[in-house]
Amino acid sequence: MKNKELKIRISERRLNKVRLYAAWKDKTMTQVMEELIDSLEIPEIDKNSTTLFSVKPTV
Repeated sequence: MKNKELKIRISERRLNKVRLYAAWKDKTMTQVMEELIDSLEIPEIDKNSTTLFSVKPTV
């Protein structure tokens, strides 16, 4: 898998919060963001309905 780059604009306060959290957990900011993204629920559409269901991915 080829890595991609994601640029986002966030406040300095939020950036510092991620930096502090990463240092506290002895992780990189990339690791923190990847873990956060991996924890997100993925909406799934039932084929026979228009209702969205939340599905927690198994990692």
